[in-house]
Amino acid sequence: MDLGLKDKVAVVCGASRGLGRACADALALAGARVVMVARDSETLNQSAEEIARRSGSETLPVAADLSSPQDIERLLLTVSEQCEGIDILVHNTGGPPAGEAIEHSDEDWTQAFEGLLLSAVRLCRGVVPSMRKRGGGSIVFNTSFTAREPDPGLGLSNVFRAGVLALAKTLSRELAANGIRVNCVCPGPFNTKRMRELIDQTADRTGEKQEKIADQWKMRVPQGRLLDPHEMASLVAFLCSPQASGITGTAIPVDGGLLRGL
Repeated sequence: MDLGLKDKVAVVCGASRGLGRACADALALAGARVVMVARDSETLNQSAEEIARRSGSETLPVAADLSSPQDIERLLLTVSEQCEGIDILVHNTGGPPAGEAIEHSDEDWTQAFEGLLLSAVRLCRGVVPSMRKRGGGSIVFNTSFTAREPDPGLGLSNVFRAGVLALAKTLSRELAANGIRVNCVCPGPFNTKRMRELIDQTADRTGEKQEKIADQWKMRVPQGRLLDPHEMASLVAFLCSPQASGITGTAIPVDGGLLRGL
């Protein structure tokens, strides 16, 4: 299927590895020009080179910390200098530390708020004017299954990922008349560095072996496995495309059947 994304400008956050990189790869393969954003410049540059070589599409790596308003401002300035505008934003960030909600300090809560939720607000404020001038656009927030169904031991993620869903739903109605669509994807357990970090943190907290904890995650998923990042990236590329022109304000799980709610 031709997604109609050739030469569209897509900003993809957390794009050096994992789910973010898979999304950048899928959009580049669909013909988009991809601005790849992440903190680790070395890994980011390498990923950008590999995706450009494989897809034949242009990639622009920009090292930035999304919890920093100065870095977001610099990112947007770089994009305005290098590209004629922005058509797509994929907001994707690393997850906060695991743990019970009451265990976290004020600093933990503030860092999670700035990294997960406030970064989304700041980026949307920055990209929406360009999308309006270009007659429309697509924003996709990568959240978590915990935004739909809070999970024990993931207090920070439960709270702020749900906040991103509320932001997306609000924006979807505010921006619909401008031709800007806003959606969320809610990944379950994927085979990523973030998943391995959660397993390690649980092992440190409980004393159980990593292999046992990984098996417990797999047992929670009806499909009995950790998912591959490209399984979510294909959905993100579709949601960013004109083929999904009637879809906005949704929060779609990609979780192997993990969520129990209707």
